[in-house]
Amino acid sequence: MHIGINGYFWGQETTGSGQYLVHLMEALLSIPQDNLYSLFIPQQAECSLVEPAGPSAPRLRVFYVPFEEGQAWAKILFEQLTFPKACQVIGVELAHVPYFASSLSPSVPTVVTIHDLIPLLLPAYRGDFRVRLYTRLVSRAARRAEAILTDSQASQRDIIQTLRIPEERVHVVYLAAAQRFRPMADRQALAALRARYGLPERYMLYLGGFDQRRNISTLLRALAEIVRDWRESDAHPLPRLVLAGQLPQADTPFSPDPRRMVRELGLEKIVQCIGRVAEEEKPSLYNGARFFVFPSIYEGFGLPPLEAMACGAPVIASNATSLPEIVGEGGFLVDAYDVGGWAQAMVALWTQPERRRALRTQALAQAARFSWAKTARETLQVYQQVARVP
Repeated sequence: MHIGINGYFWGQETTGSGQYLVHLMEALLSIPQDNLYSLFIPQQAECSLVEPAGPSAPRLRVFYVPFEEGQAWAKILFEQLTFPKACQVIGVELAHVPYFASSLSPSVPTVVTIHDLIPLLLPAYRGDFRVRLYTRLVSRAARRAEAILTDSQASQRDIIQTLRIPEERVHVVYLAAAQRFRPMADRQALAALRARYGLPERYMLYLGGFDQRRNISTLLRALAEIVRDWRESDAHPLPRLVLAGQLPQADTPFSPDPRRMVRELGLEKIVQCIGRVAEEEKPSLYNGARFFVFPSIYEGFGLPPLEAMACGAPVIASNATSLPEIVGEGGFLVDAYDVGGWAQAMVALWTQPERRRALRTQALAQAARFSWAKTARETLQVYQQVARVP
């Protein structure tokens, strides 16, 4: 079978769609099979549809296709016309668009991955009229795909209900943490990370975005409640929270600045905002944490909690959308807006080492249920089903 892959996010590993594309391609190519994969990567308009010179992975061909970089309509043109036409030109039998943007008029049977329906379900994320028109376009196009892959049962329910697509065409294929996320025995590396960011010896960690759905205000209000009632001792020092991730450039209702909330709640001495962290530093950051907190109100999957568990860090997460599926027995689940519940869960894990040890074992076991090899195998099964390969 000859499979064409939309490579729009190739080389954009800082994005979720870029990471998904890279890990999926690597895992697919590691499966013994006769399939041929053609990856179509948009480049400047003067590029032609030719296979680049030089060695490529077995069973993988890479094509650069015309793309008017900087033009507002270029991405839509690539998704709706250029990619389907390229698939047709070189004889692709099945196409996979690994993000929410399949073609309204596919040239071959198409599989599309829809990670979530945030622009449709959360009003704050609907954008201006151009974004809404684009969302309407790709929503209609998704109904014409032969199959849809999605990251969780929660997202599957959203897709069935919101896009009105039959259940048998929507397949749940879980993602996974990269192999670098694992327990570390290198204490020097952990010490170097602490020194680089000035981290405390003991801390709980949040790593992610600071947009509205991440619900950081509940986390900080819970911490303020803990501080108000805390009786500090050598055995139980005051909890410390590290907030990691790209901080907002402006303090807005959509992206409230956590530094302002920290100041308003009087938490400056126990909350540290360290900003964006390099991908290679994340495993050490997770490993150094007593536990991980993730109060998000909506996730299509929820990769940060899984990465934390893969490093042996127990998790406290909201019980919303996909997070119960991902966290499982590897942590506590709390109502997203229950400030008292969050305070209680954080105190329990901060002060009870035996409970942390038990949850660490459960976290590692839960994380082991997910792998990119499994993701690739289940994706390939959907390819075969769509192409009617026995």
